[in-house]
Amino acid sequence: MNSKKKYITHFILLSALLLLFLIANISFGSVKIPLSAIFEIFIGEASLKDSWQTIIINYRLPKAITAILVGSGLSISGLLMQTLFRNPLAGPFVLGISSGASLGVALFILGSGVFGSIFSSFVFSNWSLAFAASLGSFLVLTAIIIAANKVRNTMSILIIGLMFGSLTAAIISVLAFFSEAAQIQQYQFWSFGSLGNLTWNEIIVFAIIYLIALISTFTVIKPLNSFLLGENYAKSLGVNIKRSRNIILLITSLLTGVITAFSGPIAFVGIAVPHISKILFSSSNHKILLPASGIIGAIILLICDSIAQLPSSAFILPINAITSLFGAPVVIWLLVRKKKIYA
Repeated sequence: MNSKKKYITHFILLSALLLLFLIANISFGSVKIPLSAIFEIFIGEASLKDSWQTIIINYRLPKAITAILVGSGLSISGLLMQTLFRNPLAGPFVLGISSGASLGVALFILGSGVFGSIFSSFVFSNWSLAFAASLGSFLVLTAIIIAANKVRNTMSILIIGLMFGSLTAAIISVLAFFSEAAQIQQYQFWSFGSLGNLTWNEIIVFAIIYLIALISTFTVIKPLNSFLLGENYAKSLGVNIKRSRNIILLITSLLTGVITAFSGPIAFVGIAVPHISKILFSSSNHKILLPASGIIGAIILLICDSIAQLPSSAFILPINAITSLFGAPVVIWLLVRKKKIYA
């Protein structure tokens, strides 16, 4: 009973923090907008300046929603991968899905240097980069699912995913070698990650795929809890190992693929946040950890995005740089910490 009250208290506090940092994130930017004006815009009252309403509704609010979706999605994906592979340093990109998305974007942006102008006419269309990244993610996902059904050892899937990542990195290097400086710079900017480039239509598509994957995670809570003690223990509980593994891989691939497609590769959040959730809640039950990781991941990415905006400045730092500054110390701490963390 005490544990239940503690969990409820933690979730209430985290929800309050999420709302607080959401408001803070929306209020930060190069244009100073009073908090009272922001609330007036949200309740539908006329703003003192039309430009303020445009900034809030068309830029800051979509960016904040994107941060919540990306942060929670990466954190949940990281938790799924760490549980499936029983590896505390596994992350959402370990399967090579993000590498596949990066290859798809590289073919679009850098491909004209090798294949001529066949790709270049599509680069500047609204959905081109998201489509290219999604196609690359889907191809790698297909290969991973086929491999998962061919091998019995879960660790073999991990190695196969890492090999896909190395292979795609090599192909991208070859493409970059034959590309012009402007194309390489454009690809480099995409690889920095961005939360502020989505329109409302793109956010709707993003949110639908995200919700499908999120709802699916609650169907694998029992297998996830049983995987903590090994596949043999899971089999003794009647868990269908192959089916559960495929569902977990599919959920992770959907989340990672759509996040990379719309926001680029964003590092470290998926590795660090699941451990923060386990430590904060002192639990290994995924019924608790899944929502906890989602909320904490959303809060952390809102904070990172607020820092990246450099309040009262026109400059915006790459979100990947901020998440790495946060995540790298956590990963180092995990490596040197001798005390066993819930896994």
